[in-house]
Amino acid sequence: MDVEPFTSPSPSPRFQAPPPEGILSKIFLNDKGVRGGWRLLIYAAFVAGLGFGGGIVLQQLIHPTPGGFSLGYWFAYEVFSFSVVFGAALIMAQIESRSPGTYGLPLRGAFGTLFWQGGLIGLVEVSALIGLIAAFGGYSFGDLALHGQELLRWGMLWAVLFVFVGLFEEFLFRGYTQYTLAESIGFWPAAALLSCLFGAVHLRNPGEGWVGAAGVAAIGLIFALALRRTGNLWLVVGWHASFDFGETFLYSVPNSGVVFSGHLSNASLHGAAWLTGGTVGPEGSVFSFLTMGILALAIHVLFPAKKTAPAQDLGK
Repeated sequence: MDVEPFTSPSPSPRFQAPPPEGILSKIFLNDKGVRGGWRLLIYAAFVAGLGFGGGIVLQQLIHPTPGGFSLGYWFAYEVFSFSVVFGAALIMAQIESRSPGTYGLPLRGAFGTLFWQGGLIGLVEVSALIGLIAAFGGYSFGDLALHGQELLRWGMLWAVLFVFVGLFEEFLFRGYTQYTLAESIGFWPAAALLSCLFGAVHLRNPGEGWVGAAGVAAIGLIFALALRRTGNLWLVVGWHASFDFGETFLYSVPNSGVVFSGHLSNASLHGAAWLTGGTVGPEGSVFSFLTMGILALAIHVLFPAKKTAPAQDLGK
């Protein structure tokens, strides 16, 4: 498939600086301009500022149900969170004189072929995973829990919600942060660090465990490979969204340790934790690592690496 590799453009004019002279220059600048670590701190400050100010407004407009699940509040939270992390990147793009699409979500590819290919990959992955668990007696679909208009309504709500979940989480861990950190320490060290953080964050979910978090970190690395090979995040946004949709709605199983209402059937997982993933859900199953390994190989084959100039290769 003809895609562009994930590369770095020429140094930003506004961050361009003469060779560092003096202790302060050496602390804040390198031969490319402002050091990546300081730019990440500036980005984090914008995220914090936009998040704090916007969060106050969000709390006034939408009130979460105390002790209960509110799909409307979750939807608003995901849209808001993505707006914050992407909005901060738009500001950084102006400061760095770069196109916002440089950070992984080019407008030209928005919801295009790569997105739908990713959606298909995610559905294939979750279906294969559930199929393997079922083949060993660990999954039962059960009776339909939704019918008619309710089935259509919940299906559409979950589909749209998980697109924003994919946009937020992928851009947070593999957008501006991945791009800028990779300039300082290299693409794969940055991807490894951020993928571990990606897995650790999921430990906050009730029912999540270390095996599930390790699986999340592993898929983070595979998403980074897809980013590296395709040149943007649209494939993994679709992949992330459809996998979550498959777990939560289509197969009605725990998603990172959480069982949500509004699922398609009264499905159940039964058997040993190594098979079903236990409270984590299918992400904690041993078969999850098998399907991820197969898909990593598929990405390697379907999106072959292209040679780039050493100065532009973030993996160098």
